[in-house]
Amino acid sequence: MRAIATVCLSGDLRTKLEAIARAGFEGVEIFENDLLSFDGSPAELRGLCTSLGLVIVAFQPFRDFEAMPEPQRSRNMQRAERKFDLMEELGTDFLLVCSNVSPQCQDDLGQAAADLRELAERAAKRGIRIGFEALAWGRHISDYRDAWEVVRRADHPALGIVLDSFHILSRGHDLAAIARIPRDKIFFVQVADAPQLDMDVLQWSRHFRCFPGQGRLPLRDFMAVLAKTGYAGPLSLEIFNDAFRAGPTEATARDGLRSLILLENLVEEGPWASRIPPAPQYNGIHFIEFTLDEESAAPLGEFIDALGFRHVGRHRSKNVELWKQGDMHLVLNFETDSFAHTFRLLHGTAVCAVGFRVDDVEKALARAKAFQAQTFRSQVGEGEMEIPALRGIEGSLVYLVDDQAASDLQWRTDFELFDQDSRDEAGLTRVDHLSYVLPATQLLGWQLFYRTVFGFDAETEHEIVDPHGLMLSQAVTSPEGSIRLPLTVSQASETLPGRFLSQFQGGVQQIAFASRDIFASVDALKARGLPLLRIPQNYYDDLEARYDLDAALLEAMQSRNILYDRSDEGEFFHAYTETFSGRFFFEIVERRGGYHQFGAANAGIRLAAQSAQR
Repeated sequence: MRAIATVCLSGDLRTKLEAIARAGFEGVEIFENDLLSFDGSPAELRGLCTSLGLVIVAFQPFRDFEAMPEPQRSRNMQRAERKFDLMEELGTDFLLVCSNVSPQCQDDLGQAAADLRELAERAAKRGIRIGFEALAWGRHISDYRDAWEVVRRADHPALGIVLDSFHILSRGHDLAAIARIPRDKIFFVQVADAPQLDMDVLQWSRHFRCFPGQGRLPLRDFMAVLAKTGYAGPLSLEIFNDAFRAGPTEATARDGLRSLILLENLVEEGPWASRIPPAPQYNGIHFIEFTLDEESAAPLGEFIDALGFRHVGRHRSKNVELWKQGDMHLVLNFETDSFAHTFRLLHGTAVCAVGFRVDDVEKALARAKAFQAQTFRSQVGEGEMEIPALRGIEGSLVYLVDDQAASDLQWRTDFELFDQDSRDEAGLTRVDHLSYVLPATQLLGWQLFYRTVFGFDAETEHEIVDPHGLMLSQAVTSPEGSIRLPLTVSQASETLPGRFLSQFQGGVQQIAFASRDIFASVDALKARGLPLLRIPQNYYDDLEARYDLDAALLEAMQSRNILYDRSDEGEFFHAYTETFSGRFFFEIVERRGGYHQFGAANAGIRLAAQSAQR
């Protein structure tokens, strides 16, 4: 059973439960604070869950119970009886007890076992089970192995252990002992991921947990050893995360279910192991589609013409133009009764869709369906090709284009083609990367979406300084590296991405084109009148001090406003256009050797230059 704790989501309890049900979960853990703030009786909450098709798999947490001196011990037993009354109204038979953090707690495993045995005996009379969990910051019990020893000594059929991946992996505990716990004594399993942070474990847990696949904890190892026990009970998400508390409830719930599907797919054994279709092979970004109105047509047409693109076709049945350079296609969509028009109402002139070239469209769709991505079917005229698409998180589309059809058939089928002369191009060959701007609360969701639905990998995060605040950028890339998508967030409203988000609701802000010879390409672009971003002299003085660059090369870069970066794998040359209508901008790049990054060291220089331009 796939389950989630209500503490994972934003909103009131009713909103949370409705989102959990719509996402496709079967079970829910009711967090005590959510119940306390619920405007209704426990019986009404039980009815709500039943109407939504949700099983209440746990009520939690019951705190500071074991190994307490009198009179606290007796009071705890009385407190437990009242919780049992409440659970009977809720219709759940499982209470999660977390290890004691009270300063009054005694360091006595024998007493802890005796207390939990008595609690289990009282619970069993009511048809209730007790699960004991070791908190990573428990006062005397912070290791699951100690928690298991307490459960073993108590030796009661209504008492078992709760295993939580965060509490175990955050402390680096050895996992081998899990395989030695009898299956019938593992009552419940909670899962969470987290980034690798060097900080107090309580603060780490309370603010930075995330869904499986969004962090760096070794969950594959955890799941592999859990599978050896034969555990067949619920896998339940318990996540404390500031971004999730501020994010949209529906989207977070969907992310949660996707993360559990991914988690189940990490292992080949176990009753919850699933078989998700592998990701297809990718062959780059085939096209970029802009939505725009007639008023924007001339300015954008002039801009992309100056970039060396040629107007090569018009759609047979729609008000859509095709522009081409190298292996790249730009689609300009002026339709007024279409998805593009709806997207334009929210974002204005913007990138509304991209096309991924894949070797197996059906495989790609099967994987997307398994991870519950939403498909989209556009209106297709007679004799035209139907290209399946998936809805991205912000509402744009990702088309899945068959690699064979992409080379020529798609365009000949749907467009009236003309002007096939490529002599006037600027030497740009393919889309190197697209950078998206998104709300800070959605970064983890976007990362998980691309990891699950498309099988992309998430790279290291980079903190970037804008003249008006900080930005965070993290790229997701296809396994072979042909598709690169940096994701950028900023909570400062006056940074470049902050303004783009507030004015245009985010989306694609930066489009990078690859060149075999950036110097020749920039010369051609300048000759065509393309406005390039001016880089200050001081930048090149610093380059000369940092790198042993040939004087002629340095002069060639400076005269063309080309920036430079170097890694152990190779070199990176890149230049930028000025921003089009305050919206998006273009980058020209040349990668030499095995360089696979994005010139993050130059981001501050570029942002300062763009700020000066504004």
